[in-house]
Amino acid sequence: MMYVIEGEAHGFTSIPRSIYWAIVTLTTVGYGDISPQTPFGQFIAALIMILGYSIIAVPTGIVSAEMTAQRKITTQSCPECSAEGHDPDAKHCKFCGAKI
Repeated sequence: MMYVIEGEAHGFTSIPRSIYWAIVTLTTVGYGDISPQTPFGQFIAALIMILGYSIIAVPTGIVSAEMTAQRKITTQSCPECSAEGHDPDAKHCKFCGAKI
């Protein structure tokens, strides 16, 4: 799409070169060797840049939140099967079902 919008006059000399620009922009490397000059091309570039950041930022936030979540378990053991690792508010053993 950038090859059609920008054309050869603005550095997008071929479709493979335009694909190279899209990959460099989407992955947020941004070498700066090619840049859109027309307002519509700059608009498309801005959308691709935001998409690149969202691809990195959103999963990073989700993974970080899961890694920092602490699950509390107790060392209270079941009187029937002696299993440990129950939730703090557990009334029954999650392994055998006996009352704790």
